[in-house]
Amino acid sequence: MVVNQYFIIFFSELTFMKRILPLLILTLVTASFKPADEAKKTLVPASNIKNLKGEVVNTSTFENGGKPILINFWATWCKPCILELTAWNNVYDEWKKATGVKIITVSVDDARNAFKVAPFINGKRWDFEVYIDENSEFKRAMNVNTCPYSFLIDKDGKIVWMHNSYAPGDEDKLFEVLKQVAAGEQITR
Repeated sequence: MVVNQYFIIFFSELTFMKRILPLLILTLVTASFKPADEAKKTLVPASNIKNLKGEVVNTSTFENGGKPILINFWATWCKPCILELTAWNNVYDEWKKATGVKIITVSVDDARNAFKVAPFINGKRWDFEVYIDENSEFKRAMNVNTCPYSFLIDKDGKIVWMHNSYAPGDEDKLFEVLKQVAAGEQITR
């Protein structure tokens, strides 16, 4: 009698598993086919940095009305950074017209050199929003270990592209990516 009860329980559980197992497998397979890029997208972390007036600004307030934001980490002592930002400044008006992008630059100059950033920017006449991360809080939160380092943020505030270093002509490749992000397309470059 006891053996029969075990067989009944075993077969009823087996029948249950036959019904549930295919649904479970289907759910797992469907979830695994989520676009790979979607899983990699993350929001910009909230950190405190300073504007050129010395006022504390939280990075969670970065906004561009649903248009892309390009965040660039740089330093006054970094030659490739200066070349990159100069190249971007030369085409910034064109980029804004075509994509609506806002460029935000974040100086990683430490507290000892932070006073150099404003005069440096004024001398270059760059037309970007400029912030100073003198305690490297934002730099660490974004996992930046070298500069220049750039992040492209989409309309939803998610990081969709990143790039470090600079070589002449990189701005042309970036413009293609900017146009794709502004149009809400998948990045192909």
